[in-house]
Amino acid sequence: MTMMSTISSWDELSFQNVSESNLNLDHVLERILRFINQDPKCAYHFVIGTDSQVHRGHTKFVTGIVIHRIGKGAWACYRQLAVPRQLHSIREKLALETSFSQRVAGYFDADVVMRMEDLILPYVYQGAMLETYIDIDAGTEPIVNKTALYVQEMVDRVDAMGMYAPRVKPDAYAASAYANRYTKNRMVL
Repeated sequence: MTMMSTISSWDELSFQNVSESNLNLDHVLERILRFINQDPKCAYHFVIGTDSQVHRGHTKFVTGIVIHRIGKGAWACYRQLAVPRQLHSIREKLALETSFSQRVAGYFDADVVMRMEDLILPYVYQGAMLETYIDIDAGTEPIVNKTALYVQEMVDRVDAMGMYAPRVKPDAYAASAYANRYTKNRMVL
């Protein structure tokens, strides 16, 4: 299997979390809308982020989707992809992570985000809000983060989408905390 066929098969993979599996993007959207509808008077962050981990013979990518009700919990899910080679270039890994997040964000376009906003709109003067982010698993401190050289390039890519604000470490929790948790175990190819 070539890397491109592996990446294109990524679109066929399903999302999961600790209580559900085999969720397609329509199912994920249903869960998100249900979660917002439970308490539409709150402030929400809708976040997509990807992390990766190099294992022997492959690199595992995990993309997380998080709807965070600020101060009152979250609903999240993730999906996994294994690229059948060890990626050692930090720039290549970071570029693929950003691309995978952008690909998922492409599903959650302006019309889909508007469906989320419609639920909170009646309560906007009572503090309800929705902010959308793509988390980039990179830090800006050159001494601490090897990824610092490539942060601006990835931020520019996300900014070019126009609808999602880019976030980097330490604020990029969907990538650096949630997705990262599921990259550690090796995948069976």
